[in-house]
Amino acid sequence: MTLRLASPADAPAIAALLARLADETGDGARFASTPDTIRAHGFGPTALFATMIAEHDSRATGIALFFRHYSSTRGQPGVYVQDLWTAPELRGQGLGARLLAAVADHARRGWGACYMALTTHGHNDAARAFYTRLGFTAQPDDIPMALDGAAFSDFGPDAGASA
Repeated sequence: MTLRLASPADAPAIAALLARLADETGDGARFASTPDTIRAHGFGPTALFATMIAEHDSRATGIALFFRHYSSTRGQPGVYVQDLWTAPELRGQGLGARLLAAVADHARRGWGACYMALTTHGHNDAARAFYTRLGFTAQPDDIPMALDGAAFSDFGPDAGASA
């Protein structure tokens, strides 16, 4: 098993594995990433994320998609893991932990990350148990919220006038 940072040539495999993750978590109908969007946003001088990829016999068997993070409370840089997926037949063999450790090492060396953060789906008890075994703790005071679609597009300078 080889772990490495993904290259633009890996975009089709990344998109395919993310689609499998989306299907498994119930997000398949909303999933919109493609090899083109992965290449556009995940590589080059303005990359918004990076991907650690696991390979076995030249086949992508796992990924961790991550990006820089900053906590004003901690006053420290960190790394946020957006997506983690391993092939079902390899689960329980330590691959997910190895991917996360590789991301942590990359982030510590790359930008001095001092912590790792991530979010799980509320219904994904297995993921929460996995992360808890690794030492992650729930952050009950933090509730993720999003502004997207038309609400985001329409959000402008007068947004607070009637709120």
